[in-house]
Amino acid sequence: MKGYVVCVYKSISNEEKLKEYAVKAKAAVEKYKGKFLIRGGKSINNEGEKSPRTVVIEFPSYNEANSFYNSKEYQEAHSILKGYAIRQHQTVEGA
Repeated sequence: MKGYVVCVYKSISNEEKLKEYAVKAKAAVEKYKGKFLIRGGKSINNEGEKSPRTVVIEFPSYNEANSFYNSKEYQEAHSILKGYAIRQHQTVEGA
């Protein structure tokens, strides 16, 4: 089964750090054969709190998605956002 990384941002306080993070994170996504399905874009808030950004990435498997998140490459990217973004980040197994 495919694996998905779902990231819902609650706040972003530094757009430049987000751009820096995005460059490194994209390289890690590509290395682990991920495919962006949603990367920001227009949205309507139907329920709950409005999110400034949502990202969904599809991986060939749940294990591959977890390997991506735990990889040295992604963790280096992730460290760039510390203190600049609050988000919910989860790995989900596909149906």
